[in-house]
Amino acid sequence: MQTTRAIKGLLLDMDGVLHIGDRAIPGAAATLYVLRERGIPFRFVTNTSRRPPDELQRAMAALGIDVGEDEIFSAVAATRRYLEQAGQPRCHLLVADAVQPCFAQFPRDDHAPDFVVIGDIGERWDYALLNEVFGMLMRGAKLVCMHRNRYWQTEQGLKMDIGAFVAALEYVSGQQAIVIGKPSWDFFRLTVQALGLTAGEVAIVGDDIDSDIGGGQAVGLRGILVRTGKYREELVQRSSVSPDHVIDSIAELPDLLATTQG
Repeated sequence: MQTTRAIKGLLLDMDGVLHIGDRAIPGAAATLYVLRERGIPFRFVTNTSRRPPDELQRAMAALGIDVGEDEIFSAVAATRRYLEQAGQPRCHLLVADAVQPCFAQFPRDDHAPDFVVIGDIGERWDYALLNEVFGMLMRGAKLVCMHRNRYWQTEQGLKMDIGAFVAALEYVSGQQAIVIGKPSWDFFRLTVQALGLTAGEVAIVGDDIDSDIGGGQAVGLRGILVRTGKYREELVQRSSVSPDHVIDSIAELPDLLATTQG
């Protein structure tokens, strides 16, 4: 599907679009420079749950990529906002050590919390941990996950992400998880509002055909799929999602935008 309406703003995925691990995608820094020069507003949207926004900003700076902390909409920050709206809920946190301080304001409860909050905890998952969380859910806790990605791209290839564990907990508890990050409608809505534009004027640039492109299109964004990061042609062919545009990498984004600007 090709569209020619002008794209006035952008949501840019980070992992797999700007960088893979500790390696910047060639052309990422130059593209951001061009966008700023042209006055095209953008925000960075990420499901990364290993790092808080300030640490993400420093990591990007180390790769030579100019990212402002206030330009980052992360699943970590969005999850904190969600919990704040619930008052002072008791939480059981299954999140990376680096993001624990982001939730310091919430009382901890490891037996009967109001919410079990799931982020990326690497290889800590095992039967005992899943069964412990299952018990909390059966005692009335609500399941909150920063995202439910199936897999993510590392320098060693694709690796399983937390979505599989979230799905297992949903299955045994009969509870539907509250998903905070992409492809949550609220997550996209908040980022579009921050640009001061309507959804039809904004495009998302991502490497995940379902979470990035499908999630964005579901709320009215246009989807620009990059052939970097977790992109796999066979996964795209199996998906019901049809991106508006496909480019080899973010380095081609300025040229693509020029064709949509008329």
